[in-house]
Amino acid sequence: MVGARHKVCVRMNQKIAKAIDKIAEVERIRSVDEFQIRLSAVDHELDRAIAKAQEIKSLIKAEAGPFIGASVGLGPNHLLAKIAGKLEKPDGLSWLSPNNMPDRLADMPLDKLPGIAKGVHRKLNAAGVYTIPDLYRIDPRHARMIWRSVEGERFVRALQGEDIPLVPTRRNGYGNTKVLAPENRSLPNAYFVSRWLVEKATARLRRDGYLARHFSIQVSCRPKGWWTDGISTFPSQDTMHFLELNRVLWRRFYDRTGCRDYMSVGVQLGRIQRLEDRVPDLFLPLPQASKTEREKLGKVVDNINRRFGPDTVSFGHSKPHYGFFEKG
Repeated sequence: MVGARHKVCVRMNQKIAKAIDKIAEVERIRSVDEFQIRLSAVDHELDRAIAKAQEIKSLIKAEAGPFIGASVGLGPNHLLAKIAGKLEKPDGLSWLSPNNMPDRLADMPLDKLPGIAKGVHRKLNAAGVYTIPDLYRIDPRHARMIWRSVEGERFVRALQGEDIPLVPTRRNGYGNTKVLAPENRSLPNAYFVSRWLVEKATARLRRDGYLARHFSIQVSCRPKGWWTDGISTFPSQDTMHFLELNRVLWRRFYDRTGCRDYMSVGVQLGRIQRLEDRVPDLFLPLPQASKTEREKLGKVVDNINRRFGPDTVSFGHSKPHYGFFEKG
């Protein structure tokens, strides 16, 4: 097994985005390997759009190396472009529009569309919608009723070719879940991985200028299944504070379950608020929007790790868990 090198992937992502931005507008970086690009008005015609896509594919190979393939999807909106990009992987070029829809997707299973999870799929089948052409032809207002949400109407309108803008999302918290490698499935190692996850989550919390008011952990183990618990707290971005809450929850978990074989561990910092919104508190007498001494210390540690590499300085013993065993 070869471990993942996340920082290398991020640097390559940024390098490709910078290159593409020279010839087209990178509207949104959706993931480490997915870019949303908006074509200029002169490139809206299909022939010109295909030529621009070919130029982007050639540019990626020139900048990132000939071993990097790029599947490009063209469409009048982000949904159709995303679907088109998956039609001819790993190095294809496809397009979708009202001119070839829904026939182009007639053989694709309905639940292969992005956004059609199991729950929505069941609702669609219950409403007599079994194929992509079925979904394409329904009234968008009917889709709203099936989804029981305006997102159903938005989805079908986008599938039909309307340029539906993305709804801005708001971050609700910071955290991560690790599916544990076999050598980390003992109690001590699982606990030390959770400490490492807390350090990473609080570093991102500080980076973005947030405080968290709730801390929770999620643990899966055999034969007990999933267990989750949380604690509310005063607003904080202090790593040591959340490490103490982590210890309290692990003790509570072990006393109740006595689990031995751990499969995954997750931590979550929730109910976040901006640092500038912090107000003086009876138990935390601070000036408006200021940091505690330990929060300032955390920022110093962040700067050291950013300059000299991750985990150069840590808050006590933890167990880094990089690699493919990741979820969330």
